[in-house]
Formats: sequence, C-alpha cells, structure tokens
Amino acid sequence: MSPSPFRRLLKLGLAGAAALSMLAACAPGSDFPEPAEPADTSSSAAAEGPVDPAGLGDITLTVWDQEVRGSQNDALVALNEAFMEKYPNITIERQSQSFDDLKAQVALALSGNDVPDVVQVNNARGDMGQFVTAGQLTDLSPYAAQYGWEDRFPASVLSKVRYSDDGTTFGEGNLYGLPQTGEIVGIFYSKSKLEALGAELPTTWDEYFAILDQAKEAGEQPMILGNIEGWPAIHVFGPLMANYVEPEEAVKLGMGNAGASWLSDGNKAAMEQFAKWGTEGYFGSSPNGTDYDAAWNDFTNGTGVFLPGGSWLGVDMEAVMGDDLGFMAPPPAVNGELATTGGTGIPFSIPANAENKDAAVAYIDYITSDEAMKLIAENGGFPVLGAADLAPESGVLKEIFEAFDKVSEEGTLLPYLDYATPTFSDTAGQGLQEAVGGQRSPEEVLQSFEDDYKGFTGE
Repeated sequence: MSPSPFRRLLKLGLAGAAALSMLAACAPGSDFPEPAEPADTSSSAAAEGPVDPAGLGDITLTVWDQEVRGSQNDALVALNEAFMEKYPNITIERQSQSFDDLKAQVALALSGNDVPDVVQVNNARGDMGQFVTAGQLTDLSPYAAQYGWEDRFPASVLSKVRYSDDGTTFGEGNLYGLPQTGEIVGIFYSKSKLEALGAELPTTWDEYFAILDQAKEAGEQPMILGNIEGWPAIHVFGPLMANYVEPEEAVKLGMGNAGASWLSDGNKAAMEQFAKWGTEGYFGSSPNGTDYDAAWNDFTNGTGVFLPGGSWLGVDMEAVMGDDLGFMAPPPAVNGELATTGGTGIPFSIPANAENKDAAVAYIDYITSDEAMKLIAENGGFPVLGAADLAPESGVLKEIFEAFDKVSEEGTLLPYLDYATPTFSDTAGQGLQEAVGGQRSPEEVLQSFEDDYKGFTGE
C-alpha cells in the first residue's frame, strides 16, 4: 500500500475557534419517528424507516477513527458531543489513532467478533474491497433508502464507497460507508506569474499546453513536481488522462473494473504528453529527485507557474503566497464535461459483526448531515456536501470548494489510479517515475499498467 491514503487526508485548516456547541440542539440529518422495535441487524434487512436512537436503551457506541489532525479532530469532537447531548442514552467511546495504525488494527479486528460499531475504512481495493469480499462489512444500502442518503450525496461521491457484494466491481453495487470530507486534484497557479506572461486562465487543455510552452520560452519553469515518493505523479497524470480518455473508461481503469485497456490510443497520447513534460524539463531538472513537500514549498517561494496538486495543499501554500495563489479545476475533458481526480476522506463503515448497528447507522447519518457539514467547514475542514455554499468568502479555499462542488455535481470525480488493484500503487508510481525520467518509453510503461490491470481483472 502506498502512503497515498494518508497523505490524501485533508490538511485544510482555517483560522478560528472550534464551534463546539453549534450542534448541541440540532437534530440529525433525518427526523426520527416514535421508537420502533429493534431492527434486524443483518445487512439485508430494511426497516420501514429510521430507528429513533433515543429508544434503543443505554448503549456504548464504539467508534474507531483516524481524525487526529487539528480541524478534523475538532469537528468530530464537536459532533460526538452534540450527538451524545441529543441522545444521552448513547455514550460514544472513541478510539482515535493515525491512519497507518488504524489500518493495521482494522485488518486484524474485522476477522473476529470484538469489533467497533463504527470504523473508518480506506475505500481502496486493498482495504474496503478485501473486507467486502470477506463479508466483514455491513451493506448500508437498506439504510441509504431509509435515511435518504442517495438524495443527500451526489452519485459521483457515493460511487467511491460502492462495491458489488463479492468485491469484484468497484464503483457500483452496494454501499459500504459514508464520507464526511472531500478532496479534489486541480491546478494551483501564481497569479503574478500568469500576469507577467500576459496569459489568462486556460479554458481548454490546448490553452494550458500553450501557456506551458510560453512559460518555458520565457525562462520560467512551467510546472513543479516533487516525485521522489512516486505517488505524486499520479496527481498529474490522472487529470491529464481526461483530455484524451473518456471519463467512463478512466473510471473503469482507476477502479480496476473489467472492460477497458491501458493500451488505448487515448492513454498512449496521454502518456506521451506526460513523458514529454518530464524529459523536456517542464517539471524542472530533477522532479524524481525532489521531495513532495519540498516541491510545494519551492512553489510558494517562486519556482514554477503551475502546480498540479491536491486541495489539501491550499491552506499551507496560501499562508505564504496570500492572494497570489489561485486554484482551478483542470479544463473540461474530452467529452466536454469537467472531470478530474478527486474523492473523499476516509469513509465511516460498520463492521458486519458490530453489536449496535441501529445506533451506528444513526451516528453515521448524524455526522454526515447538513448541520455536520456546516460544523466541519467552521472548524476548517472541507465538507463533502454543500462545499460551494459553505466556502469562505474569498481566497484559494473558496476556489477549491467551488471547484469540488461543480465537478462532483456536474462532472466526474475520477478515482485515484492507485485504487485500481492491490498492487497498482507500486506499478503506477514506478512507471510514472520512469516515464518522467525517460528510463522507459510510454509504450513500455503502459504495458506494465496493462499487465497489472488485466492480471487483476482476469481478462
């Protein structure tokens, strides 16, 4: 497993105190009827409507999470306190730890009976996909109907937590978790450097390519990339694919579903463009020898006109660059619609052997409600729902929130390519490094992608 899930956890943090009492008197995202008989807790059971948590008796709800960073922790603390105030019969016993520690503990715990009621599970094939295959997670589809989650969440967001019941298909089928936060990969840029070039924001990929050429001719480094870890190049190549490959095909490849090919003409064109950027110095003289964090720090200090990267970089870079920093979603895809790499924070799931499923479902509904999204934004997080309405009044976070909202509602959030197979993180990381450095041809790199993908899908 690459470090990508951990580094994709949002780093967004706005100034301001945590509004811990904001939700104390707020109802969850759904109105509950009178207390009902306890629902069948099997994953296939569907009650007539949501169960009122107040009628479940005294419960200790065990929650495992990795929301350990400032704004993430603040928001969840506030939500937990508000939930317990609303339902004093439920006590939340929270165990919070780093992503890596939680990942290891979950893999062990889910195979037994001593499991938490709610747990964050990385939604990639190597984690959630394997747990679904083993029958270790609860199918939340019946609850989605009860609570109206499919109306609340865009389909492109829910696709990131859907698997067929045998774990074979990713992006379609049953629902195995709900996320609180969002993320998007786009293009950061220096406004002053664009102005010095006499260029305006590109509205097409061809315009973007032209500005890169113009910057290079002017002696500026067109883009910056720190790719010593291997995975950062995925954030450049993934969005670039959309200029050449239909989003539907990119989704199949990125989710490791059968029916596509890395050897298509579109993928060849995308890899040739990416390799050209690497071998001709568009990323600077040594992108594979530059650390990820060092690269974005160099950008804030004046190196590069553009930085293709994730929304989690926004706050830290804005702290240095101020109003000079801008963010845009990549230009429209080959089908004319917006499409870029993006997704969600680590979703909240319910183990198949959880003791208190009704309370667990109500809790997940609560922490993903409209009120919860407001609290997440107030605490400096990036809410997965209503981002445009909850955006700051100005600055780069406003542009990030609005870009995510537009892509998730109107376009396609393409999966991170390392979701594709349990080994694709290493395959893609190494292949893109070699394309950037010119050690292998675009055709050879794509063949390695194809071998991994076809080997996994069994085609």
